[in-house]
Amino acid sequence: MLTCVIRYQIDPTKRDAFCKYARNWGEAIPRNGADLIGYFAPHEGSTTLAYGIYNVSSLAAYEAYRARLAADPLGRENYEFAQSERFILREDRTFLTLASTPGGITT
Repeated sequence: MLTCVIRYQIDPTKRDAFCKYARNWGEAIPRNGADLIGYFAPHEGSTTLAYGIYNVSSLAAYEAYRARLAADPLGRENYEFAQSERFILREDRTFLTLASTPGGITT
């Protein structure tokens, strides 16, 4: 299992637009095959950092999921929404594996 953590730098004046974007992914991501943990908007401290977190079984499953998401009507609409509203200033993806449980990462 891989956990994808998307770190967003957002325009703090467009937090509401990011929240709409997050709600849309809340529908589209599970429908297209990833296990959504959630999208998180700034609350206290930094006003520009937000996160999206979900699980996929492998990198191959991730690639298939991304293709389905790009073909999904709400997925396409949400990509276009982000482009037109320009509330995302930067986006970074990191893939992590759970190391804190028995059977996690072995060396």
